[in-house]
Amino acid sequence: MSVPTYDRFIEPLLRILVAHPDGVLAKSAHEEAANRLQLTASDRELLLPSGTQPMYKNRAGWAHDRLKRAGLSSSPRRGFWKPTSEGIAFAHAHPDPFTPEMAEKLAMGFVGVKLKPSADGNSVTAVALPSEIGMAVPVATPDDRLGQALAELRQAASSELLELLAAVSPSFFETIVLELLHRMGYGANRSDIQKVGGSGDEGIDGIISLDRLGLEKVYVQAKRWQSSVGRPELQAFYGALAGQKAKKGVFITTSGYTAQALQFVKSVEGIVLVDGVRLAELMIDHEVGVSARAVKIPKIDADYFDEEGV
Repeated sequence: MSVPTYDRFIEPLLRILVAHPDGVLAKSAHEEAANRLQLTASDRELLLPSGTQPMYKNRAGWAHDRLKRAGLSSSPRRGFWKPTSEGIAFAHAHPDPFTPEMAEKLAMGFVGVKLKPSADGNSVTAVALPSEIGMAVPVATPDDRLGQALAELRQAASSELLELLAAVSPSFFETIVLELLHRMGYGANRSDIQKVGGSGDEGIDGIISLDRLGLEKVYVQAKRWQSSVGRPELQAFYGALAGQKAKKGVFITTSGYTAQALQFVKSVEGIVLVDGVRLAELMIDHEVGVSARAVKIPKIDADYFDEEGV
């Protein structure tokens, strides 16, 4: 027997979560799903081609990602899964075993749904739930499928980063933000970046010297928030910049900005805003809290076989 594809994990995983309405550890859900799918000990020893993770745990994780995007499950905290009220209702409304078509629809129908930390900061939820489960799977070339897979992996990493950022302390979040800015090339050396957050910081969490003499500086504020940042917060930041006679400031948050906040920034100069989605993208691009693996894609060198050119 081989490890089933991740769509086969979706139904048993949902049934397991519904049987534990108060939530269950992800590692326990992995094992129970493997038991329900009758995986053998040798099946559970199979690793991904990268050798980094057991294949059945990886596929159970992707199945849960699909349940989250469908609004049927949530992640109240790292490594802990809990069914939503919609998930419990969905399972009760479909007591019979899922057909292959239903499993495929749950696997593919919500791929484009983005996840974000909930307003209370205790879980990650789908931003919008489509009215119908279902999505046509177009015929694609291998290159197209590879591009789609890479985009999906990136989106999953982005969602997980937002989940992790929502759980770190404000102080550590400030450290992450300053490390990211350093990786992006701000500050010639790590010593050119100063963390100043804390009581009496006057709205400034970090200072970056753009030149070795410190003649030009960028001031940073980092907010690990779930609710949107409003105009008053940006006005206070702008006032803190004026107090330092600073011309450049970066405001970074795990959430987003209200329309009034965006309008205010357009009316002044020198402030750049980074929201949670952009923050996660930058962390992936500059490998802050993220590692990347190289994939070798064979492509024929036609020039090599051109005998006339030899």
